[in-house]
Amino acid sequence: MNVLKGSRTAKVFAGIALLSASAIVIAGCAGTPESNPSEGGGDKPAADLTLKLGSLLPATGSLSFLGAPMEAGVQLAVNQINEADAGVTIDLTTADEGDLDNKAYETSITNLQNAGITAMVGAASSSVTKLILDGNASAGILTVSPSNTSPDFTGINPLYFRTAPSDNLQGEVLGNQIAEDGHKTLGIIYQNDPYGTGLFEAIKATFESTNGEVVEAVSYNQGDGQFNAQVQSIAAAKPDAVAVVSYDQFATIAPLLGNAGLDTGSLYLVDGNLKDWGDDVSVSLEGSKGTRAGAELPQDFLDQLNEVWTAEGNDPIDAVTYSAEAYDAVILIALSALQAGSVEGADMAEQMGAVSGGSGEGEKCKTFEECAEIINGGGKADYDGLSGEITFDENNDPKGAAIGVYEFDADNVTTRLK
Repeated sequence: MNVLKGSRTAKVFAGIALLSASAIVIAGCAGTPESNPSEGGGDKPAADLTLKLGSLLPATGSLSFLGAPMEAGVQLAVNQINEADAGVTIDLTTADEGDLDNKAYETSITNLQNAGITAMVGAASSSVTKLILDGNASAGILTVSPSNTSPDFTGINPLYFRTAPSDNLQGEVLGNQIAEDGHKTLGIIYQNDPYGTGLFEAIKATFESTNGEVVEAVSYNQGDGQFNAQVQSIAAAKPDAVAVVSYDQFATIAPLLGNAGLDTGSLYLVDGNLKDWGDDVSVSLEGSKGTRAGAELPQDFLDQLNEVWTAEGNDPIDAVTYSAEAYDAVILIALSALQAGSVEGADMAEQMGAVSGGSGEGEKCKTFEECAEIINGGGKADYDGLSGEITFDENNDPKGAAIGVYEFDADNVTTRLK
């Protein structure tokens, strides 16, 4: 998959938009009575805010196949918010997250913070977020990840939210699916980081609670390119099925499992490696299954994602993982700014629960424009997004998130089962 072309990378991930002097003045006046949404009413916006938003998402590295759908989701939301002219204008600065190997995030996060952002969508990787979150919080930046799933992030910081559910939920769904498919023994290969260990523990605990047995579990480190030892250890235990918790390393691991005599139609994947692999994996995955967070997405949304992405000269998107979560993250940030009458990170964070319906109050709404109209009219909005109802709990995690189960066909393409 061609996720990002070089010209796009230069265009999207290097440039930093500049605010006009007048916009800075407007943002600085966000706390004045004239801009307080609680005093608003009528048809005019109750605020006139300019929000400097950053995105830190993977254009390169082991999660780069997720970069395009998430970045397209961010850009689509930004376009809709700005076109709505409902009291919040977003000035977006994008940057490449990379991964723990190329460390692109080190330069990128410095550039974003120097650009004066007060809110950020990202990082995609739980490991990267752990490295940049304290710095963001110290700078007063509201950080909202569309794809951090490590259980370690539950309640980690009042300036941190995520629109993807904890791996405790995904691991439970996958562990139960493996048992429902009739498997009694399981081998697990997982990467040794917060994402991998969290999912491993959840899958293992759930599968064993069904009276299944995890007969072997082996880890590897990000950046590793050789997995023969791990595969041989799994093969020696002769499990009925194998769960692979990885990123794009799966393309190397799957053929090795097949060569070792394991059934590549009984593999179980997770959100970090679940995609339509096609010919990129040299063995048949027919019958293998995987899980990822998110509701089934409407075709109209997928068409809009591609329209936004191809307008910049990119190839069409052929994966949509976490695109809705990224889109919803931007909508919620903008609504929280409107509700707070402020673009300061702490002020927005205080309203994130409210605009998601976490307070148990508010009028249901499904678009930024619809929700903004409620807020501008003096009411309380409860945004239900494309990724689900979201509704942040007291730990800033989304309640009741959907986890989809997918199955591979003979072409190594997935179909959603439930």
